[in-house]
Amino acid sequence: MSPQNNPRITRDDIESRFREIQGDVIAAEDEARTSLASVVVVAGVVIVVIAFALGSRRGRKRRTVVEVRRF
Repeated sequence: MSPQNNPRITRDDIESRFREIQGDVIAAEDEARTSLASVVVVAGVVIVVIAFALGSRRGRKRRTVVEVRRF
């Protein structure tokens, strides 16, 4: 192998490749962040609905009876 077949890797080559990889990573991060936000919102709504349903059921089971008497 002669030196003419293998060109030297310069600092600019490394920097340009790093910027390209960094751009791909940032794009993937943005996509993952929006997906994660959607999942968190849906999970929050599900938790609130379950808590409401369990609270309503418990309220029906232990309904308080209040008597009002006039003197």
